[in-house]
Amino acid sequence: MINQYKQSLDNKTILITGGTGSFGNAVVAELLNCHPKKIIIFSRDEKKQFDMGNKYNSDKLRFVVGDVRDKESINYAMKGVDFVFHAAALKQVPNCEFFPMEAVKTNVLGAANVINTAIDNEVERVVVLSTDKAVYPINVMGMTKALMERVMIAASREKRSRTILCGTRYGNVMHTRGSVIPFFVDLIKANKPLKITNKQMTRFMMSLADSVDLVLYALTNGQDGEIFVKKAPSATVIDLAQALISIFSYQGGVEEIGIRPGEKMHETLISSEELFRAEDCQNYFRIKPESSKIDYRQYYFQGAKANSLPLEGYTSQNTQRLSLDEIKTLLLSLDEIKVELKLFSKN
Repeated sequence: MINQYKQSLDNKTILITGGTGSFGNAVVAELLNCHPKKIIIFSRDEKKQFDMGNKYNSDKLRFVVGDVRDKESINYAMKGVDFVFHAAALKQVPNCEFFPMEAVKTNVLGAANVINTAIDNEVERVVVLSTDKAVYPINVMGMTKALMERVMIAASREKRSRTILCGTRYGNVMHTRGSVIPFFVDLIKANKPLKITNKQMTRFMMSLADSVDLVLYALTNGQDGEIFVKKAPSATVIDLAQALISIFSYQGGVEEIGIRPGEKMHETLISSEELFRAEDCQNYFRIKPESSKIDYRQYYFQGAKANSLPLEGYTSQNTQRLSLDEIKTLLLSLDEIKVELKLFSKN
């Protein structure tokens, strides 16, 4: 996967905001194989920075403690940077609901700080990481991520420097911190029933490797204001739970607790309104930004048909649905599940 991006990343200085998170760790492991000049890990958590430094033990890595809310700290880290991956965010839906202004400060104002300092420092390219929850948002996390996208698009339209700004959207990344798979595994280890919200609820399924591939594709192919989506299958919550129950030979059963505030039955990666601006790029979709210069008459007789997307958009309900066996195969491919299985079998 990484080989096609090596030439673009060779001898480049790369800044990753929120770099001590799941995405940061995954992308650093790949970037170190591409001979970058330097990788700057920017985050608030000094303990995770210390652990990450020990894990990779590379003189290519530089750690900067700071917060995207503080423009001075991100400006300090931005000096001499070629590429930026903006991953710093408040991502937990309940926390954002309880503390909406904190989500605004990090996800919107923090993103604006990253974008503006990148422009001021003549960075070559910036990729902001968004989520399916930003499409038709019904919770604070999705609303603030949608605003982040708009901040990026507005800044790209102004074109105040050579900096190219683009973004990515993806759904659930399997076994990342705070996601449902490690939550289910913890319940299995505690011998408690797996708590699901609604049996028919669907979610996109992506691996960390897929998310890294999408961001690198956007970095090397994106133009101003574009947002990239990687095609991904989905699964129902009940099938995901049953797959884990089968993998761990678990007898604890399932408990349905009902949909919580801020949750959808199905997620959307491309809205029906964006269909007319979405271009099929084989494994990806490219969503071009709205522009007053576009003649929408050209789309009256094309659009959904031209890019193969259904009229309601690209959702976890109408994408490829994984069978129970396919979900099990996918889960068993994850290193984290392999480790958990070994530990589980010893107990």
